[in-house]
Amino acid sequence: MKPVYFYAFIWLLAFRSGISTGQNPNSRRLPDVKLTALNGSTVNSAELISKEGLTIINFWATWCKPCVLELNTIKDLYPLWKKELGVKIVAVTIDDSRNTSKVAPMVKGKGWEYDVYLDSNSDFKRALNVNNIPHTFVLNPAGEILWQHNSYAQGDEDELYEILKKYSAAK
Repeated sequence: MKPVYFYAFIWLLAFRSGISTGQNPNSRRLPDVKLTALNGSTVNSAELISKEGLTIINFWATWCKPCVLELNTIKDLYPLWKKELGVKIVAVTIDDSRNTSKVAPMVKGKGWEYDVYLDSNSDFKRALNVNNIPHTFVLNPAGEILWQHNSYAQGDEDELYEILKKYSAAK
């Protein structure tokens, strides 16, 4: 590759990631998108954000085994995180209209106490540029994305807890 093309390529990557503008690529704001609650009501994505503490938004699907494993693992930790750090967890399923009838029974059967919303047209997913699930975001009360991670491996919940402690202490 010729040096001029190499440097142009590097500049393009830096610009797209926000480096050239001095922005943290993770500090963008939550987009304005309509979601459906399990009871059928419509909510705006801005309504998902906790005004008191951090919010975790987790994209998942009923057919995604790592997603279900992650949400099951976090289920046991959530009461402590909520009490200690004031964290709110929102699970957004990307199941399409053919599978949305499976969501509520799964949530109830697993005993998840998260706020669960449907993104059956994937509008929210696209707006946040989510390509793979599970995909987890941590947001502050202003709706700014502080951290994100995709995929799940056992132990990722420990990293998430450390991130939550870090940003909770920074308030």
